[in-house]
Amino acid sequence: MRRYGIPEPYEKLKEMTRGQAVTKDSMQRFIDGLDLPDEVRAKLSKLTPHAYTGLAENLAKDIEKLVDLESGFKIK
Repeated sequence: MRRYGIPEPYEKLKEMTRGQAVTKDSMQRFIDGLDLPDEVRAKLSKLTPHAYTGLAENLAKDIEKLVDLESGFKIK
């Protein structure tokens, strides 16, 4: 969303989901209402919690290289 100039994308999603059940249908309505190219909306519609992990897998594997686990500070 940010890539396509939609202001405050996280806030918009938070507003839509706060205090509400998040369902496939509610997410689809949210995506359909976005001013995005059709191919981007289609890609967003295919995302699932199971399939989307972002960088989490790589960060978890590399945590000891990135952070001193005792102090919590970034390793140089």
